[in-house]
Amino acid sequence: MNWSENAWQSIENIYQDIIEMPFIRELSRGTLDIEKFQFYISQDSLYLEHFGRTLALIGSKAHDTQDALSYMRFAENAIVVENALHESYFKEFEISNKGILQPVCHHYIHFLRSTAAFEPVEIAMAATLPCFWIYKEVGDYICQIKQTSNNPFQSWIETYGGEEFAIAVKAAIQICDKAAENTTPEIRERMTEAFITASKMEFKFWKAAYDLKVWE
Repeated sequence: MNWSENAWQSIENIYQDIIEMPFIRELSRGTLDIEKFQFYISQDSLYLEHFGRTLALIGSKAHDTQDALSYMRFAENAIVVENALHESYFKEFEISNKGILQPVCHHYIHFLRSTAAFEPVEIAMAATLPCFWIYKEVGDYICQIKQTSNNPFQSWIETYGGEEFAIAVKAAIQICDKAAENTTPEIRERMTEAFITASKMEFKFWKAAYDLKVWE
């Protein structure tokens, strides 16, 4: 069993909690409260901007030239998606501006950026992987249980349940597996710890949107 298979096993319970949470259930049915989706999209737009910069930093530290190029492309795509959010979702769901980083988004992006800046690149790769992999699995899951043909969130679902995104996710997983194979047992263990932490943050990100969690 390779690193990624072991890492996914370690977050199976977190993933189950994610697909069973009200935000995902209601999103899949098209019944999610618009205010909650607006909150989510605004925070996600801010998140993607910082996520793109984090991926670029990882690319600059990657040992392998092809891996460096892959992470630069991941970074570009994250920023492209962020811009697309402004062009489509912000207009469609009448969001006037991004607002400010709220607590969970703030915590998540600072975890990723500090990991990319100060930890070995293998750990940084592992920390960013859940944002790819969990979104793909959630997108696929929602597509499989499609419950309405008139879902207002269909374009979001198709983005993450689509083939193009799946190709990027597969590439990120393969890079992490190669990195894990070529590093020490200690670094592999810390890669898994970072992967688990980021997976927990994915859950909290959606929960914060559902709860409209803001600074007190």
